[in-house]
Amino acid sequence: MRLRSHQKWHLIALTAACSFFGFSQASLGDRLPEFKECVKVCKEANCGDNPTPISLHHRLLLWDCPSECDYTCQHVVTDIRLARDPPYMQPIYQFHGKWPFYRFLGMQEPFSVIFSLFNYLAHDYGISRLRSEVPASYALRKYYLLFGYFGLASWTFSMLFHTRDFAFTEKMDYFAAGASVMYGLYYAPIRIFRLDKRDAVKQSVLRAWTLLCLSLYSAHVLYLSLWSWDYTYNMAANVAVGIVQNLMWSWFSYNQYKKLNRTWAMWPGLIVAWIVMAMSLELLDFPPWWGMVDAHSLWHLGTVGPTIWWYNFLLKDAHEDLQGTRLKA
Repeated sequence: MRLRSHQKWHLIALTAACSFFGFSQASLGDRLPEFKECVKVCKEANCGDNPTPISLHHRLLLWDCPSECDYTCQHVVTDIRLARDPPYMQPIYQFHGKWPFYRFLGMQEPFSVIFSLFNYLAHDYGISRLRSEVPASYALRKYYLLFGYFGLASWTFSMLFHTRDFAFTEKMDYFAAGASVMYGLYYAPIRIFRLDKRDAVKQSVLRAWTLLCLSLYSAHVLYLSLWSWDYTYNMAANVAVGIVQNLMWSWFSYNQYKKLNRTWAMWPGLIVAWIVMAMSLELLDFPPWWGMVDAHSLWHLGTVGPTIWWYNFLLKDAHEDLQGTRLKA
């Protein structure tokens, strides 16, 4: 009887892992001798002149024979280790810097993809409301829409990266996320200090601020691209930029509440607190529940609510500003 495709993958990988299991351990999964042997045997059995067929939807996402072996062996080795000892005695190892996720429809990290989509839809919803509820003549409208477009780009590349982790998708995810964070810092003082006003001094400051932000982001990308692909630096840079804008919005929130005495004026400070709490999930980094839901995906889920809330604040703030302008006129 001829084995089905997926059965052949698992049988070959399981045989290889069992035959070699127990020789030694390493700190990372892809350094385990049993994993290396499993991948080697799997490739020899499946990737030769008569390769095992790969489903169409996997091939469309660029899964090939070696990557299928790598994926299969990650789970075979992990399952054998967990069957022998419970997780607290035999920790789940990461492979190539990632947990051994169970893919869905070819997506490597399905819940990170789904929750990134939720964020994309939150920005899309916010953009549609800004377009319909804020007049085109409002000076800050273009900056708020750009905030939405940067958000759309960032979450699009996040979906691509978590669907398939390649060097290109990783770089685009990091660069798009960095651009979104940098734009958040860029437009914060424009609103807070009203640099959009047609005042000669403010316009000069705005031009200088624009040039500075563009220069900083360009230097950031060039450093990562030409000098060192440094994960620690990238995270530190994004956190630093995020902290500065969070402090600015918290200060603005406090002053606006004192000025207007309205609850919605406190929203920026509350949203910042929510984001900080959600971001703390990144520090946990636990093995994924059911092989799919990890701390990083939950961090993505945790940003959906504050994104929608933030657009509600921008609309409230714009309406208040427009009403004040009409009263002064």
